[in-house]
Amino acid sequence: MSEPQVLVFDVNETLIDVESMSPLFEKIFGDARVMREWLGHLFTYSMTATLSGLWTDFFTLGQGLLTMVGDIHGVEITPEDVDDVKEAMLTMPAHPDVEPGLAALSEAGFRLVTLTNSPSNPGGRTPLEHAGLARYFERRFTVEAARAYKPAPQVYHLVDQSLGVPPSSCFMVTCHVWDSVGAQSAGFSAGLITRRGNAPLPVAALPRPDLVAPDLPALAGLLIERRRT
Repeated sequence: MSEPQVLVFDVNETLIDVESMSPLFEKIFGDARVMREWLGHLFTYSMTATLSGLWTDFFTLGQGLLTMVGDIHGVEITPEDVDDVKEAMLTMPAHPDVEPGLAALSEAGFRLVTLTNSPSNPGGRTPLEHAGLARYFERRFTVEAARAYKPAPQVYHLVDQSLGVPPSSCFMVTCHVWDSVGAQSAGFSAGLITRRGNAPLPVAALPRPDLVAPDLPALAGLLIERRRT
């Protein structure tokens, strides 16, 4: 792993807390665990759209999947439920460890950008802005420009090509193994934050994360230590 110059952050679940939506799913379905089922479908069908050469934005997909999951569970989804989930997707809070980690990395001189599946929300605030984190990032990239979802290689290359840097200078920070694998396949290095429900994947044919840490301050410490040595 070469010394990274640009740290590229995933947003959903890595920086902002998707578990904040669980009470809403408890209200709609009577079971907060359905949130994770819905989220898994959201990742699966975003990748399905890309592999099929199709496109719809993440929020529209999420709203449609809410109705699908409702049908699976025999729960009628109302327009109010759809609106509530859209609002929840826009207003998730940051994980408590995120701001200290970002502050340490910024102070150490790393360039910080984001790369997210979430759309830009024209005319309104983005999830990153709602979470109070936007000020830490020099650029905020969304998959809309590529009309494809992570982990498609062209999505990661949006970052290095837009910034005019080689892929090897970029380091993906994510809590999703599918995201770290995608980034590494595009020439990035990657660090995995082991948020709840996430862990390294021990498969020899797939790249392992270059760094693994339980939270962002711990990962920041590893990156800063490498820069000093």
